[in-house]
Amino acid sequence: MNQPTLNIENLQLGFKSHVGMSKVLHGISLNIRKGERVALVGESGSGKSVTARIILGLLQTLPTARISGVLEFEGRDLTKLSAKQRHALRGTEMSMIFQDPTSALNPVYTIAVQFTEVLRRRQPKLKKLLAFEQAAAALRQVAIDEPERVLNSYSFQLSGGMNQRVMIAMALINNPTLLIADEPGTALDVSVQAQTLDLMHKLVQEHQTSVLFISHNLGVVRDFADRVYVIYKGRIVEEGATQLLFSNPQHPYTQALMSAVPRITGGGIPNIPDVSDRYSDPAYIHPASGGEL
Repeated sequence: MNQPTLNIENLQLGFKSHVGMSKVLHGISLNIRKGERVALVGESGSGKSVTARIILGLLQTLPTARISGVLEFEGRDLTKLSAKQRHALRGTEMSMIFQDPTSALNPVYTIAVQFTEVLRRRQPKLKKLLAFEQAAAALRQVAIDEPERVLNSYSFQLSGGMNQRVMIAMALINNPTLLIADEPGTALDVSVQAQTLDLMHKLVQEHQTSVLFISHNLGVVRDFADRVYVIYKGRIVEEGATQLLFSNPQHPYTQALMSAVPRITGGGIPNIPDVSDRYSDPAYIHPASGGEL
């Protein structure tokens, strides 16, 4: 079997404070093979985004963070890399589409300057004019009709949806081995969202890029992902092939998520069954794996 692009085993995260240790992740395990699109779904606060930030090495420098477990990227042990080595992976081998583009983009530099910085991580000697042309082409791919104007603008001069498209173009431009997409459809209309998903499909097909797709939009997940992991309160409660999981969810929390999706046939949002005691109990048997959480 081919070595996975990303392999996580028993990942745990806690934050130390004056009142003790607050556990956030309780033994997360997941893997993504080359060219595979894997979704991580769950409600807000379940641990999706912090998992992504650990993969990128963005939480390891926090003095209050306590992280343990196996974290491997293409066979390399990410836990043993220096801060400089982790930094070298970001924007080249690994890219992330952040959920909040307003805070991810630097307001004191033009979009062109930030694009050039990203491109030079792959091509250190790239000329400014050529970087501008490559950035403009990337922006056209995410439905920005006036790329030159956008490149000469600052992030605070653009709408939230426009900034989101800029972030998506930046994440894709260096053809990363692993793309982490954290709610990439935020602030986008459905047509542009569809274009974005098509771009990620193309990236997977042409470059065998592995994608970790973080979302609460189950309709998009069902259309995009090959496999799905369901996370609740820092635990993976179910995983499986997308169509199988959607057609026959086993865990009560997954069933509750499916039941919460509004139906266009009317009737409003169905009542979610009260199964909290069952899926929050650490001793609950994971139906998909046959083991304990």
